[in-house]
Amino acid sequence: MNCEQYREAIAAEPSFDGGAGHLSECSACQAYRSEMLALEQMISRALALDVPELEVPELPHIETDNVVTLSKRRVSPPAFLAIAATVVLAAFVGFRMLGGGLEPQSLADELLAHIDHEPAALRISSVAVADARLESVVPADIAHLDHGAGLITYAQSCKIRGRDVPHLVIQGEHGPVTILLMPDEMVSAPQTITGESVNGVILPVGDGSIAIFGEREESLDRIERKVLDSVTWST
Repeated sequence: MNCEQYREAIAAEPSFDGGAGHLSECSACQAYRSEMLALEQMISRALALDVPELEVPELPHIETDNVVTLSKRRVSPPAFLAIAATVVLAAFVGFRMLGGGLEPQSLADELLAHIDHEPAALRISSVAVADARLESVVPADIAHLDHGAGLITYAQSCKIRGRDVPHLVIQGEHGPVTILLMPDEMVSAPQTITGESVNGVILPVGDGSIAIFGEREESLDRIERKVLDSVTWST
């Protein structure tokens, strides 16, 4: 279970513990779960408000021949409390999915965070993924991909901004190189990205883009050309 899958599950049910193995290794998701549990408790307390009984005051003595006597009524908690709680929860989850604040993450930040959360993908290997696996991750309706980019040792379909994105890894000169194919994520110009130990670039390709990340020492120019020559969008 990766971070996106775990957070979707915990957002739907804060008490979910099916991702215990993932949770024990991911401090970010531990903090997310704590916040969701705290929010659930706050909403529960709001919905459990004890609204005092409201009684109609006694009226002065008047002639009652033409007056209908009012019975005492108990006022139940207003329905808008439940509506407000739902709105608060939806807003909170929306903001968390966008990066934990009121401003959404940039595409570059989101891609770097995604790579950080899948360290198992960045392993040195000389074994290519099976063709069937590669075809399932990069189906024909997304793109045509030949093997000119290099030895593909990892292929996984991941969620980026709510869309399924092929996440590939090839072997570079200084270590694994990550390639993210984003046919629906348009950028206006190439964007250079520098992380703590990686360098990368997001390249505009037609109506979409391709992100490439490698080690600081990795020269991406040669890889960029090979990747661009190897990928053709299907739409």
